[in-house]
Amino acid sequence: MSHDHGSFRSGAVHDDFDEALHPRWTQTCIGPGKLAMHDSALRLELPEVGAGQYADAQIDDYGALARSAFPWRPPLRMEVRARSSLPAATAASTPTSRNILRGTAGFGFWNYPFSVRGDILMLPESIWFFYASPPSNMALVPDLPGWGWKAQVVHSMRKEALLATVPTALSTGWGWLTGNTQPAARWLQRLSGASEALLPLDMTAWHTYILEWHSTAADFWVDGQHILHALHPPTRPLGFVAWLDNQFAIATPRGVLRFGAVSSPAQWFELDRVKIEPL
Repeated sequence: MSHDHGSFRSGAVHDDFDEALHPRWTQTCIGPGKLAMHDSALRLELPEVGAGQYADAQIDDYGALARSAFPWRPPLRMEVRARSSLPAATAASTPTSRNILRGTAGFGFWNYPFSVRGDILMLPESIWFFYASPPSNMALVPDLPGWGWKAQVVHSMRKEALLATVPTALSTGWGWLTGNTQPAARWLQRLSGASEALLPLDMTAWHTYILEWHSTAADFWVDGQHILHALHPPTRPLGFVAWLDNQFAIATPRGVLRFGAVSSPAQWFELDRVKIEPL
């Protein structure tokens, strides 16, 4: 494998972060977040941050593009080598745990569902490796925690999601009244089009993460082990993003919806390699 810095020929991306950050990447640092090169890796870094103060360190390749011009669509293969300074949340972690990576982090492809150059707001579409710590609780798949280090596909922009809107609202109300959230959990998954697999691994060690994105299915591997096979992934153009922030989000079958920023210790998320190849 070539380790020349920043190969971007024929629609492929291969950046080993051996030198300066390649101009392809849009750099975003919000609050005290920063990007730095560290031992031939890109470090997305946050200092200690208080609750309510948002901080983000991020690279992406869609910048100010309109969504129709986002650069990636299936079929493609992504390979990322990454690690973090702190471990992932576990079942014993609480919203105030300090010995875990706090906030959200990850890498992969999404539609940046907020306004971009005047684009209308969109429902989320993503295919990525995604991490969230408590108090985040995005319970999109029944019987899986709404936080943790995951392989994840979200495909909300589809006709079936429209058909699920009313049943999701009704079953959410039923869950709020009775405490029985199972029907709402199933409808929420249908609404979001989510597929997930929890990654029970040490985030502080280097791992190689691979996804193959085809129009009919997506597959995820970690260190050569197959983790998730997800049918019906997004097919619209998406942009690559890698980030670390201190955000939390709550969206549960009980109808709870809340966002905010958590306090966090000094922490970082490192990328040693990003390779994306059209298939």
